Amino acid sequence: MMRIIFFSLALGVLACVGFGQEANRSAASAADPGTIVVRAQWLIDGSADKPRRNMEIVIRGNRISEVRAANSQPLPAAVQLIDLGAATLLPGLIDTHTHIFLQGEDPAAGGYDVQLLKSPASYRVARAVVSARRALEQGFTSIRDLETEGAGYGDVGIKRAINEGIIPGPRMWVATLSISSTGGYPLEGYAPEITVPKGAQLIDGPVEARKAAREQLDKGADWIKVYMTHRSWLDAQGSLVSQPTLTVEELKAIVDETHAWGRKVACHAYNGPGLQRALDGGCDSIEHGLELSDAQIAQMLRQGTWYVPTLQVYYTDWDLADTDAGKRDRKRAALHGVSFAKALHAGVKMAFGTDVGGFKWSEPIAEEFLREVQFGMTPMQAIQSATSRAAELLGKRGEIGVVAPGAYADLIAVAGDPLADVGALKSVHFVMKDGAVFKSSSSERAP
Repeated sequence: MMRIIFFSLALGVLACVGFGQEANRSAASAADPGTIVVRAQWLIDGSADKPRRNMEIVIRGNRISEVRAANSQPLPAAVQLIDLGAATLLPGLIDTHTHIFLQGEDPAAGGYDVQLLKSPASYRVARAVVSARRALEQGFTSIRDLETEGAGYGDVGIKRAINEGIIPGPRMWVATLSISSTGGYPLEGYAPEITVPKGAQLIDGPVEARKAAREQLDKGADWIKVYMTHRSWLDAQGSLVSQPTLTVEELKAIVDETHAWGRKVACHAYNGPGLQRALDGGCDSIEHGLELSDAQIAQMLRQGTWYVPTLQVYYTDWDLADTDAGKRDRKRAALHGVSFAKALHAGVKMAFGTDVGGFKWSEPIAEEFLREVQFGMTPMQAIQSATSRAAELLGKRGEIGVVAPGAYADLIAVAGDPLADVGALKSVHFVMKDGAVFKSSSSERAP
């Protein structure tokens, strides 16, 4: 008899799957992948500009084999049917800028420094495992994790554990240690006689830069993350200034080596000379990009450079308004929205990224969608920035970020209409990754 699973998303009854249940399900799926059909009233497939009504997705193993009108074909008895009712079905979401080894630490409790000075590696790994799970719970079935912040190659191990089914989590592209220059990354402010750990691998000169890239690529980096700016402050005229780090020559050595391995370089860059060096050095993506000049936007278009703006994180944890840091925080946010809107209007390639870890993993990652819409994206553009566009940045076009034949069976569902209110993506009630249901608000019954 055909098994039918009914999902009443409108009721919002949440039943999260436990670690043991997830492992058992993954094992069962591997042993007998079978055929699953997922139905929903609405489908946003990640690439089309309009949703489709009353569709069903045919899944065999961990891939989508067919997308068709619901009830257009009789289903064999052995098929498992998952009926999502009035829900909106979407591809699994993709966050292209995360930090599973950061936790948005309370500055009053020591902030960033505590993680590197007082947290054992095992403790940080345990927290990273929870972070990875939280990403998946929120519907993010793929992430690009842009450095471990002093946790070495821990992201390589987390990625392997997820891929082997040991722990639940999203697909991961990892950047390991990241690279900056002397004076270009914390920990800072300690007595000069004391050697403290740094959150990034620090280099000086093109030879050291190339060697650092080689080391990280050899040990499992999918992307190389480079810091092209560090501290930021306001000058006497109230303009935002950001300390540049690597030279163009240093970055070119990293980019040349990384591209030779068939991989790419993400550059943290706020504004000014550091951001210009990132573009002149050939980076593949600009991360943050708080202040983009018209000339820099034109250069990004010529070079095909991606922009991952991470808007929401710059609206959290502002210092007091009458302090230098507080004035800087507000200036950064004010410039950022303008730059985002200009880049969007010009047609710069954009992918969704949040910098989660810079804020707590317990907060809704999808808050970023509301900022994207606030500064000019349509809800559909925002969704595509976290689906097909993000997949393109990762070199996985057609494999993730879309509901289409041949793509991985990564699906999510929400009760509301995200095209009417993109905030609906903050309440994901159904998550499937690789053809296995990770999270649902269902009760199962036989017809």
